[in-house]
Amino acid sequence: MAAEKGNDDQKFPAADVDEELNPGKQNKVQVDSVSSEIAVSMEINEQTEAKRSKKEREKEETLHTIKSAIIISGIIVAVVGAAFAITKKLREK
Repeated sequence: MAAEKGNDDQKFPAADVDEELNPGKQNKVQVDSVSSEIAVSMEINEQTEAKRSKKEREKEETLHTIKSAIIISGIIVAVVGAAFAITKKLREK
């Protein structure tokens, strides 16, 4: 009982019964400012990460396209060179 006497100043605040029983009457939305700031900063970080990954993906796609074009061009040059060599050998015979 001695512990209860020391905790008199640490009581819960009185509840507003009308607000608790009729939540539709509440006009104010209660927002936790710290949670809101954390959510906003996380959203901003996600957006910047998405932009960065999109730029990287576009860069990789561009490099892939250039590599493919170079490889295809090399194959075409090799085939044309082989065709010329074959026709040259056939003419010599």
